[in-house]
Amino acid sequence: MEALWDPASGLSDADRAHFSNLWDSRCALNVPGPFYTGETDTCWTGRLVAPDNVLYGGEYFTEYIFRQPRGADEVQGVMEAARLDPFAGYACDGNDHWTPPSVRAWWESRSWVIDSVTESLRVLESEERAASRDAAEGARQFLAYIGTGLEDDLRAYAVLLGGVDDDW
Repeated sequence: MEALWDPASGLSDADRAHFSNLWDSRCALNVPGPFYTGETDTCWTGRLVAPDNVLYGGEYFTEYIFRQPRGADEVQGVMEAARLDPFAGYACDGNDHWTPPSVRAWWESRSWVIDSVTESLRVLESEERAASRDAAEGARQFLAYIGTGLEDDLRAYAVLLGGVDDDW
């Protein structure tokens, strides 16, 4: 298994200034990886600039990372989402905290993530705002990603972090 490209590897010190260390308060819905959120605002600006990476959910529909950036353009989008968040609720130090066993544990407990995203989707689909429709589409994308692709990405991330068992 080949390791993933590390999307945080190209960040400069100036780029990193837009991010905080929020590991102890991170949203558990964040997909394992270098980028994650803690407590963000509820203004729903993240999907405006990073629609392939940011979603809204949890009790207060705050922002979280549902897919780690897959290219420099997506890294720029997540950086812009971090810059726009008045709570400084974005972080990029996940590689310092995740381990192959913790990534696997997150994956193995994904049923609660699916339940949470499904509930968010139900709420979003009941609303008529354009932003809710967009967020509902993001929730559908996340559910599809969990079913097709996320496990492979998490395996590759575990390799990047320092190894993974053959039986994952």
